[in-house]
Amino acid sequence: MDFEPGSEVEGLIERVRSFMEEHIYPREMELHQSLDDEVKAGVAYPVELEQIREKAKSEGLWNLFLPDDEYGAGLNNWQYAFLCEEMGRSPIAAPMAFNSAAPDTGNMEILLEHGTDEQKSKYLEPLTNGETRSCFSMTEPETAGSDPTGLAAKAELVDGEWVINGHKWFTSGAVGASFAIAMVNTETSENPYANASMIIVPIDTPGFNLVRPVSVMGHDKGPGHCEILYEDCRVPEANLLGQRGGGFVVAQDRLGPGRIHHCMRAIGTAERALEMMCLRAADREAFGGPLADKQFVQDFIAKSRMEIDQARLLCLNAAWKMDTVGKHAARQEISMIKVVAANMVMDVLDRALQVHGSLGMSDDTPLASMWRYSRMLRLADGPDEVHKMVIARREVGRFLKKRAASSEAA
Repeated sequence: MDFEPGSEVEGLIERVRSFMEEHIYPREMELHQSLDDEVKAGVAYPVELEQIREKAKSEGLWNLFLPDDEYGAGLNNWQYAFLCEEMGRSPIAAPMAFNSAAPDTGNMEILLEHGTDEQKSKYLEPLTNGETRSCFSMTEPETAGSDPTGLAAKAELVDGEWVINGHKWFTSGAVGASFAIAMVNTETSENPYANASMIIVPIDTPGFNLVRPVSVMGHDKGPGHCEILYEDCRVPEANLLGQRGGGFVVAQDRLGPGRIHHCMRAIGTAERALEMMCLRAADREAFGGPLADKQFVQDFIAKSRMEIDQARLLCLNAAWKMDTVGKHAARQEISMIKVVAANMVMDVLDRALQVHGSLGMSDDTPLASMWRYSRMLRLADGPDEVHKMVIARREVGRFLKKRAASSEAA
């Protein structure tokens, strides 16, 4: 187990870092505002971000998350971890700049792995080329997202078309997207994990009704987290992605890397927050000296440093295991880092906000927006409580197997 990135990845890290220093950080607030102001139906990205994306593409800093040599950079998960962490220092603008933002990343991965040649030509290539955006339509307001076997949305095959009816929300990125990938029930099997399928739905399909972007902690602009009504929404039978009834298989292929990417970015967000906390503590004076001399602030900084490094090692271990034994075999490590990173970043951000005082509560620094963005990580791709439940079940099962094996040997 060697987590040295190597010369090729070190070079990419420096290039990503330099690109962000030149093109992202100096105009970060403006990019966030332009996403809010300019993105709408038919407009995937604001003009200024489009220009930055073209620069990134021309410099070969594009689709870095894809291990496929044809469409991506050919990196494995732990190599990409270092680059994703850099992007996480500006978690809204930077991933978009490098065409490495969710939910497009997950959609590209499952289209690459499960898509037909026609689907790859029609939907994957425009995404990898940066011509379009997409969204993922799974969560429902009336059913528990933590238990997707309870999904209510349905699709029936009628005269060669899927007729979709259902109510979704938190379909992230729907404003300005070209298509959605919807997880809906197509089967009535007694096995609840064999009923759902993934279906590609172009946004302009009659019956795809974008009701509203849901306001999330006071924000409802930009690509949005949207409420969608599917009302007799008809798409061709060929829009089925993967096997009929195989939606959970496709979802797991999507969620494994997606969870790791969220964790990698969270570590980058926390690193930037720690850097800002240290500089603020060194510069700000109160009660006769800099905040950096105060024991409570030193405790904030020391805890944050230790927690970030612990999370990074756990994340790299999960990514390395995905690369060496596969996503399924690494599911315990993925669940563990998903819980650890999502809580760690909130703790570090909270301390950084506290050290910044009233400035931290304002939008004059990136801290408040990073806090609002990062809070969803404890729910997205599985809430903490579900991950802890499955971690515990696997651990109990592991020791029961060990005991059973010892008994048989005796």
